[in-house]
Amino acid sequence: MNWIQRTALLLIIIGAINWGLIGLFQYDLVAALFGGGEQSGAFARVIYTLVGISGLIAISLYFSPAADYDEATAESTK
Repeated sequence: MNWIQRTALLLIIIGAINWGLIGLFQYDLVAALFGGGEQSGAFARVIYTLVGISGLIAISLYFSPAADYDEATAESTK
């Protein structure tokens, strides 16, 4: 797993936690942290966009063959 995939995974986890907070408590953490004024709202939109792009990257991870994963783990244990 390269750094782009790891970063995408981290952003997906952040997005999932945010959606969990929205679903359970109606609390949007990203909007609370970055959604105040006009510039802050723009920054929150950037965060949401990065999470969305990360989801698209994760689609490629979902369809990658298991053999690629096995080769990567075999190389890391050497």
